[in-house]
Amino acid sequence: FLLQKESDLSSVLPKSFNNYEVIPPTPLSNLEQFLEPRIKSDIEEFDRVLGGGIVEGSTILIGGNPGIGKSTVLLQIIDRVCSKGITGLYISGEESIIQLKMRASRLGLGSPDLYIVAETCYEHFLEHIEKLNPKIIVIDSIQTVFTTQIPGAPGSLSQVREIAGFLMMLAKQKNISIFISGHVTKDGSIAGPRTLEHIVDTVLYFEGDEGNYYRILRTVKNR
Repeated sequence: FLLQKESDLSSVLPKSFNNYEVIPPTPLSNLEQFLEPRIKSDIEEFDRVLGGGIVEGSTILIGGNPGIGKSTVLLQIIDRVCSKGITGLYISGEESIIQLKMRASRLGLGSPDLYIVAETCYEHFLEHIEKLNPKIIVIDSIQTVFTTQIPGAPGSLSQVREIAGFLMMLAKQKNISIFISGHVTKDGSIAGPRTLEHIVDTVLYFEGDEGNYYRILRTVKNR
């Protein structure tokens, strides 16, 4: 390995680096600590699980067995947030809007800033998001979502991985908090191998069984 002179480095660097401004390293002690903006759901235990509230621009995966109550909790959370005047969008790929309305009525929910839609195509999601400009979104569930950009049926490993990556970029670009619901299979994984856990910011697991009155929401990852 030969170390070239600084004047010769431009010849070996990619063209995209020619106008790149090099930022010198900063001592750790000189960096100021700041608190990231968080959205409170006002459900005390849920906010505690997230470390104090929902971080803006984060993607949060909630996994659990089918029928354990993920959709019910997510509907309650987004309704609480929207009751503060924040626009939210609940995207359901499993239930119709009539079924969602029935559940909301049973729970006494009905924020005017919460919008719901039954849709499974990611490209159609973007159209709704551009029109509504929501600050919080629920995807229920990721196994039902597909994108036309790649082949594969909804719920396949390739579709789930691509959709999760798209949602992650969307959350960061538009500073939207996105909740993703994912079913756990018999071997305890979400949509096959645990691909999603490495993509999203936060992973929560809904645990419990039919004979147990209580459900436990456990944090596996929270960055």
